[in-house]
Formats: sequence, structure tokens, C-alpha cells
Amino acid sequence: MATIGLFYGTDTGNTERTAKRIKELLEQAGNTVEMQEIYKKTKDDMAKYDLLVLGMPTWYDGELQGDWEAYIDEMKQIDFSGKKVAFFGLGDQYGYASYFCDALGVFAQIVEDNKGTLVGFWPVAGFEHDYSKAQRGDKFVGLCLDVDNQDNLTEERTQAWVKQILNEMGLSAVSA
Repeated sequence: MATIGLFYGTDTGNTERTAKRIKELLEQAGNTVEMQEIYKKTKDDMAKYDLLVLGMPTWYDGELQGDWEAYIDEMKQIDFSGKKVAFFGLGDQYGYASYFCDALGVFAQIVEDNKGTLVGFWPVAGFEHDYSKAQRGDKFVGLCLDVDNQDNLTEERTQAWVKQILNEMGLSAVSA
């Protein structure tokens, strides 16, 4: 099967927990997943993968998680041609309704500008935010989760999204 690069940044541990669950589901479908925290990574660490899953929270008024913010210049140097990239992010749709999961939109734009293919768009239905840089029409550019206000939906959404990205990446979803 495929080797998937799963990169995440976290401060509170919520994104890391989500990344571990996504890794588990991807591996149940027979894939190899190399999970790495984005802290102190270089462009070469990410560029070696053709299949990527990138996870990040959005802080406060649309702020990037510190490790991802530090990685922006590296990311802008990656040629994403031929790569499929799926995003997942955590945010607070009520406390920061005008910035919900903005980080996904920021990084998805970099991937597209550098010729990558986004997979894993997720419906905005069921969320109660005002605005998001991650939103395009009735979809987010990836899986958005609100573990503060809708944690009861996290597992269901995560499982469905992993099945979706496996399909969109051309991988088997037999066990996920």
C-alpha cells in the first residue's frame, strides 16, 4: 500500500490526539503512515511524500499554531505537483466564529499555488460559524472539528473523512 506523511502541530494536545486517531484509521486500511510533529521540520521532510495529511488548529482571531507559522516559508518552497494533500483542523466555531479553522485555508492556498491537489473537502453543514478562510461555497478545504463544542461528533466525522480521503487518494478503504 501507500506511505502517507501525516504532519501536525499542536499546543494543547487536541490536534495530536486527532492525528493519532487518523493515523490509526489509515493504518487499519493497510497503509503505512509516518506521523511527525511539524516542529523544526524542513521542506525536504514533507516534500518526500506524494500523499499528505496535514493537521493544524486555528487559534483565537485566526492565528496560526506557532510551529505551523514557523513552517510557512518552508512550505512555500515545496513543489506539490503530483501530490495529494488532505487537511484537518481544529477550531472554536462559537468563540471565534469569524475565524473558524482559518489555518486550513491559509495552508491549502499554499498547496494549490504550488500545484498540489487538495482532497478531503468537508461540508459546512452542521457548523455554526460566521466566516472561515477554509470555506469555499458549501465546503471546507478539509475536515474541520470543534472538540470544544461538538466533540460528540468528532469520531463520526473523523471516520467518514478518512474513508473519503482514502477513496480520493486512490487507496483502499476496506477496514477504515
